[in-house]
Amino acid sequence: MTPKHPSSDLQPTVRDYEARAKAILSADRVAYFFGGAADERTLEANQRAISEIELIPRMLRDLRGGSTRLTLLGQHMPHPILVAPVAYQRLVHPDGEIAMAMGAGAQDTVMVLSAQSSIDAAAVRAASSACTWFQLYWGPSRDANLALVQRMAGLGFSAIVLTVDAPVQGVRDSEARTDFQLPPDIKAVNLANVPVPQFAPLEQSESILFDRIAHIAPKWTDVEWLCRNSPLPVILKGIVHPADALLAVEAGAAAIIASNHGGRILDTVPASIRLLPAIVTAVNGSVPVLMDGGVRRGTDVLKALALGATAVLVGRPAIAGLTVAGPAGISHVLRLLRDELEIAMMLTGCATLKEITPGILYRNE
Repeated sequence: MTPKHPSSDLQPTVRDYEARAKAILSADRVAYFFGGAADERTLEANQRAISEIELIPRMLRDLRGGSTRLTLLGQHMPHPILVAPVAYQRLVHPDGEIAMAMGAGAQDTVMVLSAQSSIDAAAVRAASSACTWFQLYWGPSRDANLALVQRMAGLGFSAIVLTVDAPVQGVRDSEARTDFQLPPDIKAVNLANVPVPQFAPLEQSESILFDRIAHIAPKWTDVEWLCRNSPLPVILKGIVHPADALLAVEAGAAAIIASNHGGRILDTVPASIRLLPAIVTAVNGSVPVLMDGGVRRGTDVLKALALGATAVLVGRPAIAGLTVAGPAGISHVLRLLRDELEIAMMLTGCATLKEITPGILYRNE
């Protein structure tokens, strides 16, 4: 049964889910899940930039037998809409990541489990086979990182998503204003055995960041080491520069996610959709390029695919669905996006994902 908007008899949209979620959650949790870094310019740009891209349809195409099917890293998928890693999901639903995995599984898609999941990975995997990718933030020890990856491989995960764009947390003014803090019963349970970073003594430091933290931040040599030793393919998330995309390929990455972290890390970075074409051009088909940031409609998915993305990931829309209606909510959000993508494909004359090309994008030249 299709969930209805709690305040209306109308069929909800993804943005309706977000509006309702913001009305349900406390101000500090709205800031955490839906806010961005600093002045939130990148957060706003992600959606605005996609909306400014215009479509120019082709008519009278033969669309019989069309579908949204694809194969990504050897895995067959019915559509190109994945669930991005989002931390501490028990803050919005008592079943947290288990409920998210169940909703994702109902739509036969891949869920990326956050390194900061509030529920143990084994329990999430047991609840749904949709949870097949695990996100990793680089820790202070190569051995500890590899041990965590090996544990996830043993649980049946099929890929590691190494997030490389957050060696430190961004300036989170909205969280500070609302005094966001984790409650005592919510923790990053999968990181319980990861060693605590060893920082330089404060009295010997001129800069807390450069003198105490920078020495444990990952480097390209660490990425290359992980790709070489990991039992699972490594996907690099957070690539925004084409030169880094090339370095990712050279290091052995199996795929790249073009992402500005949803505008949560460094403000005034361009929208992901604007960065995508240069990254796709740089890798020249050597690895799949995915994208996240700003996807709220099926036409947004279509535009990303037209610019070279193999698939997209959604974070805030998924959290909104989870907040409003649990597993049914996230399932419905994903179904809305898939249905809207199919409608957009039909209306632009694209029967398959391979037929979605830059030719359907309007350029006023």
